[in-house]
Amino acid sequence: MRYLDHAATSPVRPEVRDAMLPYLTDRFGNPSSHHTVGEAAASALADARARVAAVLGVRANEIVFTSGGTEADNLAVKGLAIGASLRRGGPVHVVTTTIEHEAVLASCAYLERVHGFAVTRVGVDADGLVSPDEVAAALRPDTAVVSIGYANNEIGTVQDAAALAAVTTAAGVPLHLDAVQAAGWLPLRGTGADALSLAGHKIGAPQGIGVLAVRTRWPLEPLVHGGGQERGRRSGTENLAGAVAMATALELAESERADSAARVSAIRAAFTRRVLDLVGTARLTGHPTRRLPGTASFTFAGTSGEAILLELERRGLVTSSGSACAAGSDEPSHVLLACGIDPAVAQSAVRFTFGHHLAGDLSPVADAVAEAVAAVRSGA
Repeated sequence: MRYLDHAATSPVRPEVRDAMLPYLTDRFGNPSSHHTVGEAAASALADARARVAAVLGVRANEIVFTSGGTEADNLAVKGLAIGASLRRGGPVHVVTTTIEHEAVLASCAYLERVHGFAVTRVGVDADGLVSPDEVAAALRPDTAVVSIGYANNEIGTVQDAAALAAVTTAAGVPLHLDAVQAAGWLPLRGTGADALSLAGHKIGAPQGIGVLAVRTRWPLEPLVHGGGQERGRRSGTENLAGAVAMATALELAESERADSAARVSAIRAAFTRRVLDLVGTARLTGHPTRRLPGTASFTFAGTSGEAILLELERRGLVTSSGSACAAGSDEPSHVLLACGIDPAVAQSAVRFTFGHHLAGDLSPVADAVAEAVAAVRSGA
């Protein structure tokens, strides 16, 4: 079985497993405990925080450990918006796009429904790119946060982070970049973002650990209340083993990023060309060049994406039709619809996402894709 769904999750790296194992066994202290065992745990947590901060180019006190990317996105969008509302003394405005991950879109919908905040969802072009000029036009005097995905989880399109940051900085509005899919592929330092979300399980750490890096100059209202951990921004006993794993995985991903991005991008490009050559109805979704190195997503008009996935699995290939969070839904992808793709065609989508250590020729995989599409078309 060959696994080609790394955007959904990735295996835990051996180096990461070894680094976190002591904190799952004999180094089990609670970082909030005021005795030698707890102080040792607190020291390990501080070290992990400093290591993550060093990779991201921020201060250690700007790192908040979370349970994953979804919580990090929720804390960024809701926390910054509610924090600004409390400071202003009334409802505020949020800007996002139509292709964001459900964690961002649902957070925005919550702010509308429960708090009466206004939300502007900026559209994208056919390749999934958002225009910085359109973002600028959407800003208002009461805009509290702009939340945009650095790289899309379904089609792999990479946004111009620097241009977006220039717009928000000029307006004095914080920019949150959902960088869950970008880690290990794109630069995380110097993006200009005021808040950045990451998920450990996309880069070789286990599921259940994430990070929100957020500049301390912006008020952030906590979503989880209790003992005041994470400098009052996220209460609850910290996942110490997860924090160590996150720091280790992020350091490894960043150290290997340039090589991984160049190598995997070349392999992905050759794979894409072969699929498009072999399957006449195949269409690449997302931007042809401004895309993640490890993402190749297609539509196969006149077929069913789910049926193609079953045929691929019979051939030993495991992948997906899009976001794992929306798996099993009968509705076409909101990302593809936002790019102007017909709903029936959108339901034929298949996404291939490759790991950072991909090597070799993917021609056999492309051949299997062609076979699977042909089998679905013939009803075999």
